[in-house]
Amino acid sequence: MTHPFAALTPDLVLDAVESIGFISDARVLALNSYENRVYQVGIEDGEPLIAKFYRPARWSNAAILEEHSFTFELAECDVPVVAPLIHNGQTLFEHAGFRFTLFPRRGGRAPEPGNLDQLYRLGQLLGRLHAVGATKPFEHREELAVQNFGHDSLSTLLEGNFVPRSLLPAYESVARDLLKRVEELYAATPYQAIRMHGDCHPGNMMCRDEVFHIVDLDDCRMGPAVQDLWMMLAGDRQERLGQLSELMDGYQEFHDFNPRELPLIEGLRSLRLVHYSAWLARRWDDPAFPHSFPWFGSERYWGEQVLVLREQLAALNEEPLRLF
Repeated sequence: MTHPFAALTPDLVLDAVESIGFISDARVLALNSYENRVYQVGIEDGEPLIAKFYRPARWSNAAILEEHSFTFELAECDVPVVAPLIHNGQTLFEHAGFRFTLFPRRGGRAPEPGNLDQLYRLGQLLGRLHAVGATKPFEHREELAVQNFGHDSLSTLLEGNFVPRSLLPAYESVARDLLKRVEELYAATPYQAIRMHGDCHPGNMMCRDEVFHIVDLDDCRMGPAVQDLWMMLAGDRQERLGQLSELMDGYQEFHDFNPRELPLIEGLRSLRLVHYSAWLARRWDDPAFPHSFPWFGSERYWGEQVLVLREQLAALNEEPLRLF
């Protein structure tokens, strides 16, 4: 089977960038990205640009442009974000069957786990992000829900025969129990879905010149605000309570947070665990995935997943984090 980026050679990358009027110096550096392909391209008489080539058939043009529009909304409200370049009034381009966008290069470093001062500032940044995100909904991007992230992901794994037969009964049983529990949690926990980052792990919040910037809104979608907050927390319960307090002190300077969303944290973590395995399964025809994730499909991996999901089922029955 031909993988979706088989034809995306360095020469094609250069041709694509030059097709909209930039003159390259022929330097191309592949950056770390799996879902899409991202390159740093040297430009004559200018700073290098970042060229992002979208995975074919993943998002519609309307959904990609909605991501770009959201980024510009944030930038207009002075939220530090890396926005696409506009060229001749456009941000989404096509060359040789590939859709791509150009960005200015922005370096930086990820937050330090557990750094309370940084968590306060990250809370401020996320509060500003959500203040803009809550003003109107997405029209072309899906919502993070139990069906698409949970049940559909499990169907991918079971129907594709990715789980070794020896572990299939155990994995299917705990996954179905987990998703049933998450459904109950969602039903019992009211929340307002807003436009959010969607994949807000620390690597997508880069610090440059002591200012944190939001990067990579490729997964932005509708969902509960707490989805963008829980991945900032690490450590044991007591540590996470302290971190949550700092995060919320910064966040609530710019946007009100509904503490009734906090019980969703372990449910959202559960969905991410199942969805991650399904993401690897759905991308397995892309050679970058077997090369980078050789352990996927092994009995050891799936044995560990059974244990992780059992632990997650137990976590759903524990007292949720609280604001004091």
